[in-house]
Amino acid sequence: MMFRRLLLVSALVLVGSTTAGAGGFASVSGASPLAQGPGNTAPLRSCSYSAIQPYLYSPGHLTVATDAPAYPPWFEHNRPSDGQGYESAVAYDVAKKLGFKPSQVRWVVETFNASYAPGPKHFDFDINEISVTKTRAKAVTFSVGYYTDDEALVALKGSPIVKHHTPAALKTYVYGEEIGTTALQYINSRIQPTHRPETFTTLNDVKSALQDHRIAAFVTDTPTSQYIATTEIPHAVVVGQFPASGQHYGLLFQKGDKLVKCVDKAIDELKKAGVLRDLASKYLRVYTSIPVIKP
Repeated sequence: MMFRRLLLVSALVLVGSTTAGAGGFASVSGASPLAQGPGNTAPLRSCSYSAIQPYLYSPGHLTVATDAPAYPPWFEHNRPSDGQGYESAVAYDVAKKLGFKPSQVRWVVETFNASYAPGPKHFDFDINEISVTKTRAKAVTFSVGYYTDDEALVALKGSPIVKHHTPAALKTYVYGEEIGTTALQYINSRIQPTHRPETFTTLNDVKSALQDHRIAAFVTDTPTSQYIATTEIPHAVVVGQFPASGQHYGLLFQKGDKLVKCVDKAIDELKKAGVLRDLASKYLRVYTSIPVIKP
């Protein structure tokens, strides 16, 4: 899954103005039959279903990536293809805006850390709570934001950090985080603990470290923290959420992918129509009662 084949559609006959039905594709004026897929550098002149086909990883389908397992509340039942959960629903609403039927959306697995590594991608976009950062944007292209990323602190009930979390106290604990995440960056840059945070390959490893008392707490986005504390880890609690950082999640594309402008348009339309707001209300359940704590 880490590798990407170049999509060569040698049978594509370039016609100045061609219309394709579902499952087919049409050329964009000036496109080369040897430059198909996300690496296509020809100008994308329209966001119609037919016009975007030469820019897709697999023409006739929208290939969407996320990590495995796929966690609630972003996905439900570890099945991204069922359209349930905030990110799954967003992906299908974007697909619909681009002219795809649900059956034309294909899901593939891409690990979180590998998603923003440089190089060709084996998907059209990745949706996996990936915060947009300047460093990541040097290697990949991001869409406009589809969710504002607020961080929260998770610990076990009875842990000293639950009651003692002033800015000075927060510096004294041992934290654990998934390597390469903005949560780890947040701990290092904002909390600045005296002990170097423990790093792990997956979020599951982080949760295990908390349950084994190898770390005092970890940081993750507020919706995920609520789900973990109420469903996955016995005796866990959300200590509080940190002030808004201004970060947001974006759909991740191969660097320079032309399709991003059409996806940006789709996301903007979903925002204006209130669809993203309604999905957040349905799936994320971000409770305003969670206290805000200062790092």
